[in-house]
Amino acid sequence: MPDISGLGKILVIIGMVIVAIGVFFILFNKIPWFGKLPGDIIVQKKNFTFYFPITTSIIISVIITLLLWIFLRR
Repeated sequence: MPDISGLGKILVIIGMVIVAIGVFFILFNKIPWFGKLPGDIIVQKKNFTFYFPITTSIIISVIITLLLWIFLRR
């Protein structure tokens, strides 16, 4: 019989990631500055809005990189 404990660990990690993403989306609207930082590009025309949150994306990337570096270093 194959060892499926590795599969169980992977499923638990995937579940934790999904929960973290859900919490992030719940708290997303409660952070007033999130998505409105200097460097975030917003172009509004009559019937068109283009939004590119480059500064917010960079900050999120740095935070995720630091968290993964802290938790996954061996």
